[in-house]
Amino acid sequence: MFERLAHVCIGATDLAAAEHFYVNLLGMEKAFDFIRAGERFGFYVKAGATTFIEVFAQSEEPNRERPIMRHFCLQVADIDAVIAALRQRGVQVSDKKMGGDNNWQAWLSDPSGVAIELMEYNKTSTQFTGEPVVFD
Repeated sequence: MFERLAHVCIGATDLAAAEHFYVNLLGMEKAFDFIRAGERFGFYVKAGATTFIEVFAQSEEPNRERPIMRHFCLQVADIDAVIAALRQRGVQVSDKKMGGDNNWQAWLSDPSGVAIELMEYNKTSTQFTGEPVVFD
């Protein structure tokens, strides 16, 4: 029924800072802008194939009625190389750790505080085995 995540929509309290972060620091390709009455109010960036991150300007602080979001996850092929590249660009990224789902993961945040998980799958990833993830 589902093929892949089409997009994740997030708010940005500073649209220019968000674009700089996703395009210049993370190295994602900008797909297009949203413009209303001649003013840009959002944009899409490519997150692989037909998966995107949709970013809209949000002037008010996040709250229950207007949340930014908790986090989203980007799959990577080589987490060590990605961490090194991001750190070289000045992005603060956590060290990698093995998650309960048998995947390497690392964390960073965008300028509006949206948490971003980086994940490297492997043959024993529960996303492939279907085994439950049990935390004690």
